[in-house]
Amino acid sequence: MKEKNKIILFNPLSKNNPVTVQMLGICSALAVTSKLEPSIIMAISVVAVVAFSNLIISLMRRSIPSRIRIIVQLVVVAALVTIINEVLKAFAYDVSKQLSVFVGLIITNCIVMGRLEAFALGNKPWPSFLDGIGNGLGYGIILVIVGFFRELLGSGTLLNYRVIPQAAYDAGYLNNGLMILPPMALIVVACIIWIQRAKDKNLQERE
Repeated sequence: MKEKNKIILFNPLSKNNPVTVQMLGICSALAVTSKLEPSIIMAISVVAVVAFSNLIISLMRRSIPSRIRIIVQLVVVAALVTIINEVLKAFAYDVSKQLSVFVGLIITNCIVMGRLEAFALGNKPWPSFLDGIGNGLGYGIILVIVGFFRELLGSGTLLNYRVIPQAAYDAGYLNNGLMILPPMALIVVACIIWIQRAKDKNLQERE
């Protein structure tokens, strides 16, 4: 893989993360992360939508009139989201119910439209596809981290399996009910941003 493509793929995972650096897609990150399973499913869904919408728009970029480019992008994204929503209903109905309208709202996710405008319209298909995967994974990593801590600390489970032993509860341990409330998702995301920026600052000082 060329160095440029590596940067396109891996930069969004940390240095240019869409959530913690670009501050995009935070609303859905707060809404679907009370448990780990819907966080993972949403992450996979966003990766698929961003990657393939980037690819399709890049393939069509020379034939899309500038005046209607937003409409074309919305149609492409809406079609992909509809397909994913139907797949979830067919194979993961319970998770689909948990995610509710938030799968449909991928259409308006700032990350999706932002990458189409900022990258896919001006670059070739393969780099655009990698850019979509990178930004989708960058978003998904944050969702999974937030979902992990919220479910673990709020419910004592992971993927609906009990991980905190009964002995801990018998000894007086209590689940933190605040963790399953939406405001705590914002606090967890803020902690991730703080840790990442502190780490980046330390690296810059060493250099």
